[in-house]
Amino acid sequence: MIDVHSHIIPGIDDGARTMEMALDMARQTVDSGVTHLVCTPHMHWGTFDNTKAIIREGYAALLESINAAGIPLTLSWAGEIRINEMVPVWFKDDKLPFLGQINNQQVLLLEMPHSNMPAGLDQLFRWFRNAGVQPLIPHPERNRDIWKQPEKIQWLRNQGCMLQVTAGAFTGRFGDHVQKIAEEMLIKNQIDVVASDTHDTLRRPNEMGAAFERVSVLHSAQRAKQLFVQTPAEIVAANSVAT
Repeated sequence: MIDVHSHIIPGIDDGARTMEMALDMARQTVDSGVTHLVCTPHMHWGTFDNTKAIIREGYAALLESINAAGIPLTLSWAGEIRINEMVPVWFKDDKLPFLGQINNQQVLLLEMPHSNMPAGLDQLFRWFRNAGVQPLIPHPERNRDIWKQPEKIQWLRNQGCMLQVTAGAFTGRFGDHVQKIAEEMLIKNQIDVVASDTHDTLRRPNEMGAAFERVSVLHSAQRAKQLFVQTPAEIVAANSVAT
């Protein structure tokens, strides 16, 4: 499996705190059946002020440690970009790290707040699409506006967004309500990618293997392969920073 969303680079956001913890996360990731992991630290203005240079430096240290430990996991890096008024400026200044490409568009992991869907999203999505950027929205199933109005999931798709559901949503880690939304999204073919969004080995572990099995039962093994392997692999294949 290819996991396109993780917080494993130590010490730069709310994910791994130490290199030892990051290595434990890498081992757990391999045990869950993942062969390639994309490191996507938060780029959240005013909270986690990461830059491409900071992420690249942390990634290089992580890669060296994983290779030294003999962990059979390939890596690449990007970022999880929190929507804010600076994002278009960052794009124009070449400050946004992309996951890769799909359909000749650069794929950007573009995070909404958990509490709401901000005003003006349609304009932002249209602007990005016109600029050759494919927004990939992580964990819409955990957004409180969507809890109140699940029809907004289809609205996001109608705006041209791809959607990434968290593996833990299928295992029940975020509660019955989130699990129900994820399962309904699966039935309605509203999911493009499933990823772990792992932050640690206990509270937010990598549950890709268990989620793959759950999706196979709920839908089909073919659909699970598309969400966990084929589409992520297509995106990552074009990631110029893969190592």
